Amino acid sequence: MVLALGDPAGIGAEVTLKALARPQPPGAEITLVGCRQWLEESYIQLKRQGAAPLADPADLKVETLPLAAAVRCGHSDAAAGAASFRWLTRAAELVLEGAADALVTAPIAKASWHLAGHDYPGQTERLAELCGVPRASMLFTALSPMGGWRLNTLLATTHIPLAQVPQQLNPELVRAQLERLLAFCRRFSERPHLVVAGLNPHAGEAGRLGREEEDWLRDCLAGWSHQHPEVRLEGPLPPDTCWLEAAAAWRGGRPAADGYLALYHDQGLIPVKLLAFDAAVNTTLGLPFLRTSPDHGTAFGIAGRGVARAESMVAAIEAAWHLG
Repeated sequence: MVLALGDPAGIGAEVTLKALARPQPPGAEITLVGCRQWLEESYIQLKRQGAAPLADPADLKVETLPLAAAVRCGHSDAAAGAASFRWLTRAAELVLEGAADALVTAPIAKASWHLAGHDYPGQTERLAELCGVPRASMLFTALSPMGGWRLNTLLATTHIPLAQVPQQLNPELVRAQLERLLAFCRRFSERPHLVVAGLNPHAGEAGRLGREEEDWLRDCLAGWSHQHPEVRLEGPLPPDTCWLEAAAAWRGGRPAADGYLALYHDQGLIPVKLLAFDAAVNTTLGLPFLRTSPDHGTAFGIAGRGVARAESMVAAIEAAWHLG
């Protein structure tokens, strides 16, 4: 697999070196894309701070794209944005060239990309462009440490303002996202159980709190369910209770649904991060390869201090290996 090291002003180097110090999946070969000199300097600084264990960059395979200018930990700037953009682009090219089967990405700062002149909502959209696909989807997956149930939540819409969500949602989009969620969940179950959250409070409450559910969403789900009789489909469910069974399953209770479809970003990410912040993996669907990423950001507030937790990066590497 290939791993893009993310924003050099963030915690990408730290969580990567910590993750790679742990036992890797048998046979896994990882190529890092970033700046070797910066990675080595980060390693030395982290060792001085007592961060351990850490993988030694001397033992790692790195395709180096040097930093064009110095960056400061915890500070968003154009140099960091330009570097992380180049590193992601080259990492994706390596996978597309057949050098690896999967891509793992450390976090980037969208503000730094914008300062560098790269106006993308996030890495997902840049990867879709590089792969020539009209839309890629964000799915968050996490394996419960108690019982082994897997939480899977797909976002119907991603990095857009909340006011634009009702404008972007339509039957075609929901059906397409259900197909992607179904394909992913079939890795774990031949007859998946899928749940769709409503858009409005109480799923519209029969139109009193919003019309989308009554005007088109219920009919859309009924039609899709009729075409997939092997799937148990529920929804639209009230968003405030949609993930209650998932919470119980995460804590070791009876397994809940195989997959959840959230209609907008925070609707899906709030329950995922509350339940599985250190274990969840951002998985991009719709590309010609599997891409995973930790579910956290650059953490500028703690960058360079040696205190970042690597669990989500460990999970991202393991998911890329086992699901790719």
